[in-house]
Amino acid sequence: MQKPYKHMEKKKILVIGSSNTDMVIKTSRFPKPGETILGGDFFMNQGGKGANQAVAVARLHGDVDFICKTGNDLFREQSVTLFRNEGINTEWILSDNVNPSGVALIMVGDSGENSIVVASGANGSLSPEDIEKVADIILRSDYILMQLEIPVDTVDYVVKLASSKNKKVILNPAPAVDLPQHLLEKLFLITPNRIEAELLSGIKIKDKGTTREAAKILLDKGVEHVIITMGEEGALVFDKDFEWIPGENVEAADTTGAGDVFNGALTVGLAEGLSMSDAVRFANRAAAISITRFGAIQSIPHRKELLK
Repeated sequence: MQKPYKHMEKKKILVIGSSNTDMVIKTSRFPKPGETILGGDFFMNQGGKGANQAVAVARLHGDVDFICKTGNDLFREQSVTLFRNEGINTEWILSDNVNPSGVALIMVGDSGENSIVVASGANGSLSPEDIEKVADIILRSDYILMQLEIPVDTVDYVVKLASSKNKKVILNPAPAVDLPQHLLEKLFLITPNRIEAELLSGIKIKDKGTTREAAKILLDKGVEHVIITMGEEGALVFDKDFEWIPGENVEAADTTGAGDVFNGALTVGLAEGLSMSDAVRFANRAAAISITRFGAIQSIPHRKELLK
């Protein structure tokens, strides 16, 4: 893999998205509807796809700002403290005096797979009007990374603004929702997983051939670049042509946040001048390290760990 450049000016990365407090229970199996079971270890920490990606960028030495919205509560204080400790500028952490901070309830099975329910709280009130007030930071950024734990109208507003100024917008379309073509055709890059790619393309993904079909449909809708992530199987990348990048072979302890680590690392790689394929390899390594550990933000590796 080509190494990220060390002697070039860093390009500015802006993450816009959710900030939650994760409440996690380890369990031997997931309960059936109406069933109560006894779980194992419990812990609570900051999370949310936006926060996870912002921390991943920071730990991998990206130059990052983060826009999110929290409630005016204890969870906000904990989140702001975390972001400051990670070296993330907290100037753009907006406050909602009506809605509470977002919360995610997460169950993690023995295999490392997880089941998650999110109460969006203040994340759901991050509006285009909020973004308009902080538009200067978008215009000063080179790459804008977003997810879908904030309103689609807000994502759409950012995409229109950023693309009109030739900023490169990367969308991690999670959780999976259908998206309008006018939004898709302004994206520099979209990074769905298998489930999200099926929803966006209408193709049932069964193998590498159908994965390529799904990617082709997204390209036909106007997206400039497509990466479909397939977990341990790797990722299908379209840059100038299709390429299958194999995944890293590790024993999973907890897959929570692995996609967020992948997207944060991918954006850092691209911002440092890596090719799309090499940025995916860099991101695969970061995500692989993260799934060998328990938790989301706690599992995110630092740059030095990827260089070993």
